[in-house]
Amino acid sequence: MIPLEAYITLSAFLFVIGGFGFLIRRNVIVTLLSIEVMLNAVNLAFVAFNRAHAADANAVGAHTGQVFAFFGIAAAAAETAVGLAIVLSMFRLKRSVRTDEADLLKN
Repeated sequence: MIPLEAYITLSAFLFVIGGFGFLIRRNVIVTLLSIEVMLNAVNLAFVAFNRAHAADANAVGAHTGQVFAFFGIAAAAAETAVGLAIVLSMFRLKRSVRTDEADLLKN
């Protein structure tokens, strides 16, 4: 069995990669992908902690981490759909998907 520390280390590594991608890159699509990587890192941590502590919980609370991960995946899917719709509308207006040029709300 893989120890919990390995899962948490991988989760932290993925979260840091996503954070750097979000802060450094200027392409909106890469920024959205970086946010997805960060959300998947959190989901991995939820499932890892649930698996490590499932023996301690009773039958009702044994799947709490999986339920949180499921709702996290659903929220990530909704975020992706809305984000890509915004990117497409921005590309139609500006012919670019760079965050530096996303000044659509400015007068």
